[in-house]
Amino acid sequence: MLLCSAFNGLSQRAWLHLRARGHRVAIRIVRDPQEIAAAAAATDPELIICPFLRRRVPEVVWRRYRTIIIHPGPEGDRGPSALDWAIMDAEPTWGVTALQATGDLDGGPIWGTRVFRMPADPPRKSTLYNTEVTDAAMSLIGEVTAKAQDPGFTPRRQDRRTGVVRPLVRQADRSFSWGDPTGHILRRIRAADGRPGVHTELSGVPVAVFDAHPGEAAPGEPGTIAGRRQNAILVRTGDGALWIGQARRLAPDAPRPTVKLPAALALDGSLPDTPQATVPPSLREIGYRRVGKVGWVHFAFYNGAMSTAHCRRLTAAVRHAAAQDTAVLVLAGGEVFSNGLHLGVIDAHPDPAAEAWRNITAIDDLCREIIGCTGQLVVSALAGDAGAGGVMLALGADKVIARDGVLLNPHYRKMGLYGSEYWTYVLPHRVGEDQADRLTTHCDPVTAAEAAEIGLVDHLAGSDRAEFAAAVLDHATELAAGGHADVLLHRKRATREADEQRRPLDTYRIRELAEMSHDIFDDRRGFAHARHAFLTGEPAGPETPQLPAPRLPRMAPVS
Repeated sequence: MLLCSAFNGLSQRAWLHLRARGHRVAIRIVRDPQEIAAAAAATDPELIICPFLRRRVPEVVWRRYRTIIIHPGPEGDRGPSALDWAIMDAEPTWGVTALQATGDLDGGPIWGTRVFRMPADPPRKSTLYNTEVTDAAMSLIGEVTAKAQDPGFTPRRQDRRTGVVRPLVRQADRSFSWGDPTGHILRRIRAADGRPGVHTELSGVPVAVFDAHPGEAAPGEPGTIAGRRQNAILVRTGDGALWIGQARRLAPDAPRPTVKLPAALALDGSLPDTPQATVPPSLREIGYRRVGKVGWVHFAFYNGAMSTAHCRRLTAAVRHAAAQDTAVLVLAGGEVFSNGLHLGVIDAHPDPAAEAWRNITAIDDLCREIIGCTGQLVVSALAGDAGAGGVMLALGADKVIARDGVLLNPHYRKMGLYGSEYWTYVLPHRVGEDQADRLTTHCDPVTAAEAAEIGLVDHLAGSDRAEFAAAVLDHATELAAGGHADVLLHRKRATREADEQRRPLDTYRIRELAEMSHDIFDDRRGFAHARHAFLTGEPAGPETPQLPAPRLPRMAPVS
């Protein structure tokens, strides 16, 4: 049994990994010790693994069942804020440890440990968790299950003399003054990203800040805003400046919790007149470069969320790239490829339904541009995870290349949406109608390897993140070589023309948006509540009434 506080990326990977290796796996999402005890009693498992659990396992459980905690710290580290302290204290190395639950928090016997070097540039906590920590945790989970089947295995006791007990990080521990050195502030913000952010003040507004990047600004009073670019703002520090990409207003008296937004939107109405400034490469959301006959469009949106403005800018970039005399166009996402709609911008808008409609039509325009690009071969390169409309956006390309280890969640129902992005066209074309129905109604995550088996992905590249881009460029260059691209382009145009005669592409969009209009404006599946609960971490509450699962329109055979 997997005991989890949320079905996050690591929990999903653990579930898929263990099932693929023949284990019978129950997963239980629990909020308190009572739920943990009830889940264990109802399941009666041979082994409990806790890949992501925020609550202590009660004695009634760990005394009866072998319960293994995956702790995001090296052997001897103890406490609930391991990664926060590691980033703030500039630890050169870190690790992950599998230990048996006992009454001694993080002090139980060791089942295994992994150590890795910390990145030289202070990482975002969420980035560190989703990369080095997750990779190490998955390796340990495999080791734990193997040892659990060995009757002769005995875990090793911890040496209590060498342990370091670190307390829960509170806002007082994260606090800084804008007059502090840039590096000091940077570490504190990145150690709290993506949650809970660091409390401070900008333009007289109390906010929590996220997504910090070093910048340059003319001298001035620390804490003042020196510039902006799109929705990021440049804030002066004691010895330089920091770009702040995301912020959340702190409004304890507000009727509902506030949500994280692009910084300029969060401060809307409070920003002074400031000049446009040049952002560093780490904050550049969209870029284009050309390598021989390959055009490369890179896009990296925070947590993969794509607002109306993001979609329109990326559509313009794709249109520009498609107009070049290249043979192959690569769409390369960032740390997260895409998760579709920007739920935060929608939720914070004075008219969320109207903004959701603008957002879905803007991402549909982007998908239309990709599907309709018949002058070049289009390759989607997924170095990171993708979900909902982000998966369907990728499927509009001719070839989909995914890094081995990436997770896909090709469904919308959990957010109370039918979905658009031409999914009723691109998904059945790849996997068939029955498989498309299963993927969009069962709402299970899919590994890149599984996606390749069912045709959702065309090629897997190695799991090494640093080498993925080079592998994609090699593949795209090979596609563009000689007359190979001409043959594929001729076949692509013929297929698109035949599909258009069978059923015009616009009809898929019209049908999908007709369904989405009920979800957005009538809220028939609870989109408003599901969206806000997801953004704020609030309990989702009782499920909305179950409606029929989204069904694909059945196609008439080609005459």
